[in-house]
Amino acid sequence: MKRAHLELFANGFAIIIPARIGVRSAHCRAHEWTTTPTGVVHFDRAATIGDLFSVWGMPLGRRSVLSFHGAVSLFRNGIRVRGDPRSVPLRDGDELVLETGPFVPPHRSYLFPPH
Repeated sequence: MKRAHLELFANGFAIIIPARIGVRSAHCRAHEWTTTPTGVVHFDRAATIGDLFSVWGMPLGRRSVLSFHGAVSLFRNGIRVRGDPRSVPLRDGDELVLETGPFVPPHRSYLFPPH
């Protein structure tokens, strides 16, 4: 199992990524899921940020994230990534930051809890 950490900022505020995205029961879950509201995303195969948002049932594009509108910036490990955020692959150990609105300095890393 692989993990990435995702943070969302909109209009200068942190947005909580809920627990149990993609989880139906202890034995039934999607290929991308969360277990806690910490932003840790688990995945067990090649996946993108767009895959997670699809499982979550929330919109994501170049000009919107959730119900917030405006240019969306994406940072991977503190470095700006250009292009469609939906197509960016999830990579094990990454710190990903999506933001729209005022610039929030992105974190470069995340200390994952033990498995």
